[in-house]
Amino acid sequence: MKLLVPVKRVIDYNVKPRVKADGTGVDLANVKMSMNPFDEIAVEEALRLREKGVATEVIVVSVGPAKAQETLRTALAMCADRAILIETDAEVEPLGVAKLLARVVAEEEPGMVILGKQAIDDDSNQTGQMLAALLGRPQGTFASKVEVSGDAVAVTREVDGGLETVSLKLPAIVTTDLRLNEPRYASLPNIMKAKSKPLAQKKPEDYGIDISPRLTTLKVEEPPKRVAGIKVADVDELVTKLKALGVAA
Repeated sequence: MKLLVPVKRVIDYNVKPRVKADGTGVDLANVKMSMNPFDEIAVEEALRLREKGVATEVIVVSVGPAKAQETLRTALAMCADRAILIETDAEVEPLGVAKLLARVVAEEEPGMVILGKQAIDDDSNQTGQMLAALLGRPQGTFASKVEVSGDAVAVTREVDGGLETVSLKLPAIVTTDLRLNEPRYASLPNIMKAKSKPLAQKKPEDYGIDISPRLTTLKVEEPPKRVAGIKVADVDELVTKLKALGVAA
């Protein structure tokens, strides 16, 4: 069984994003970029399933600029087998990504697609669900545990009330949550091997998909700075303050 893992190049999670002076977007100049942390978890889970003998091949795919090759090479250094880059400098919305992934799935025919539940740059949390809808396949989102048995996969999901386990018939779509696993570090020998692993480069036009955006960003602003609270001397003063605010009767 093949496993397909989409990965995204985003601002490193340790870097504080800066908004451009004209408010048109986030400033990416001279900013450290890395693999989306949720996607890194997805790659690790795919590799663990291959190591268990469940899968035979792990394919990573990315939609983005030429520099996204670095992100794919990182996944290859983690021991993925091969990579596909769908190169575009345009800003691709989740629906466009899902449509491109649907075409890749049709070509590669993986038994399971494992994605990060969301990207930390836009927090959309939409691509996995849209891909499942386009393909008509079952989906297990926010996975904290994945167990494959025969032609089915049991996915333990993190929901508001606790945990929920669903059984999905393969082929299926799974999106990963933070507690699923802890990604491995790429060793130096594997980093060297990754340079010679196959990386196919394609364009959205090769798949016949229109990735024109459907949304227009009007303005990007930084969140307002937090205002300092007020210290009260005792409980009576606290109650008085709450009554003044209309919180307490």
